[in-house]
Amino acid sequence: MAHMLSFMPAAVGSDADGAAAGAQGPAFSPLYQQIKALILKSLQAGEWKPGEAIPSEMDLAARFRVSQGTVRKAIDELAAGKLVVRRQGKGTFVATHAEHHVQYRFLKLLPDAGDPTSEGPAQRAILDCKRLRASADVARALALRPGDPVLQVRRILSFAGTPTILEDLWLPGQPFKGLTAARLAEDQGPMYALFETEFGVRMLRAEEKIRAIAADAAQGVLLQVPAGTPLLSVERIAYTYNDAPMELRRGLYRTDTHHYRNELN
Repeated sequence: MAHMLSFMPAAVGSDADGAAAGAQGPAFSPLYQQIKALILKSLQAGEWKPGEAIPSEMDLAARFRVSQGTVRKAIDELAAGKLVVRRQGKGTFVATHAEHHVQYRFLKLLPDAGDPTSEGPAQRAILDCKRLRASADVARALALRPGDPVLQVRRILSFAGTPTILEDLWLPGQPFKGLTAARLAEDQGPMYALFETEFGVRMLRAEEKIRAIAADAAQGVLLQVPAGTPLLSVERIAYTYNDAPMELRRGLYRTDTHHYRNELN
């Protein structure tokens, strides 16, 4: 069923958008933000799947009874947030972690020399995957109650055969019911793409805390470095729609041949 804003005019286009928004006073968000919220609601509901095209600007304008310019501005913001992807001459598509340019959106560790893509995908080894009760800190990060079920995964990512990243992940138990070590090990695509296709969970943004630590003996064995070697510790919380936390990830990165690169705007 089409979503409609009750105060919107029946006609598409013209200057009615501005009048409708202005009539509501400053307490209301701009009209394009309201359209953006409605499109997000449809994305969250799975009306358009990752990788699928969303309706054209003209169709969305007719659906929401606003001008095409208002829809375009809403989609511009969604594209800037990497929630949708514009393709010249083809339309606008729901972004997916299965696409190559999106696969490494949250992985910022790059080789010191050569093309960042020259290493190819990381080789992954699942060390552990178990269901347990959330500790206080994990529950706080995932907006759960202490003792709620979570899935904990430990894995190593290697590049050119060299163990480079040691990761511990915690996922809420209910959304990822049925996820096993065997399923993770057999999947050759990005983990976030698996979350999308099999569990309907899309990771949209993340927050990170970064600090330097020294490897302890156990970490050194797994990463094949001496105890005391400097490592980059990255703690990430990834969020889905409505800023719901869906993953806590703590990674230890070797930086002897790699560096952490981020772009700041």
